[in-house]
Amino acid sequence: MLTISEFGRRTGLSHKALRLYDVSGLLPPAQVDPANGYRLYDEEQLERARRISVLRQLDMPLTTIAEVLAGSDEEGLIRLDRWWAAQEATTAARRATLQYLRDRFSRSGSTGLAPRPVLTRDVPETKIASIRSDTDQQNLIGIIVTATDEIRTYLQAAGATLPGESWVIYHGPVTPEAEATVEVCVPFQGLVDPSGPIAIRVEPAHHEAYCTITMDECAYPRIMLAYDLVDDFVRTAGSTITGPPREVYRANCHLMPRDQPAVDIAQPISRSAILEGKP
Repeated sequence: MLTISEFGRRTGLSHKALRLYDVSGLLPPAQVDPANGYRLYDEEQLERARRISVLRQLDMPLTTIAEVLAGSDEEGLIRLDRWWAAQEATTAARRATLQYLRDRFSRSGSTGLAPRPVLTRDVPETKIASIRSDTDQQNLIGIIVTATDEIRTYLQAAGATLPGESWVIYHGPVTPEAEATVEVCVPFQGLVDPSGPIAIRVEPAHHEAYCTITMDECAYPRIMLAYDLVDDFVRTAGSTITGPPREVYRANCHLMPRDQPAVDIAQPISRSAILEGKP
C-alpha cells in the first residue's frame, strides 16, 4: 500500500487533486485508515492515476474522464478519439469566428456574408436516429460532433444504411448566455431499436426554405446572418413556419475545404401562393 504522499509523488498528482478525485469517485483510495483517516492507495491504481493526470493536461472535464476510463481500453480509445474530434471542431469554429471579427474590423461596411439565393424544396418523411442535449453556444460544436459520431457508430453496428448527411434541429435559441435543446439527427434505412440516449423516430414530410453556406460561415455569429436570410425570405413569401429550424450537414462536410458549400440552413414552412411555381 502507498501513502497519499508516495502515491502523489509517483503519479504527479497533488494531495488536493487526489482528494478531489476521491470525492468525485474518479479515484477513491484502496483503503482509509479507520484510526487516523489516512488514505492508502494500491500500486495497481498507479496506471489509472497517471492516465487521469495526462487527460487533465488536455483540459478534459472530470465527467468525460470518468466515461473514458469506465470500460475497456478499446472503448476508452473510441471515447477519447470522439472527444478529441469535438475539440478540434470547436477550435476550427473559434478560428472562423476570429476571422469574422477581423473582417468586421477591417471592413466595417460589409455584412459578413456574401449574397446567395434562398430556395425551397420538399423533404419526404424520413426515419432518423437522434440524441437530444441541452447546450449553450460554447459547447454546441462539441456536442454536435460527439453525438453524430455516436449515432453513426451505433447505426453502422446495427447494419443500417446511412445516406451520409446529418441534421441538427434547434428546439430553442442557443446563445452564448443561454442553453436550449438541440437534436442531432442521422437519417437511415433499416430496422434499428433505440438504445440509451439514441432515440428512433420518423421526421414528418415537410416543405422548407433553405440557403447553403460553407463550413467557415457556420461559425457563430456569421451563421446567424444565414438564418436572417431565410427568415426574411419566409416573411416576404407570406409563409407560416411549421417546425423548428435545422442545419443539414452534407456527407463528410468536415473533410471539405472550409470555403466550399457544405451546410444548408433550413426552415420548415407552409406553401404560399407567392412560392408556387418556384424551385
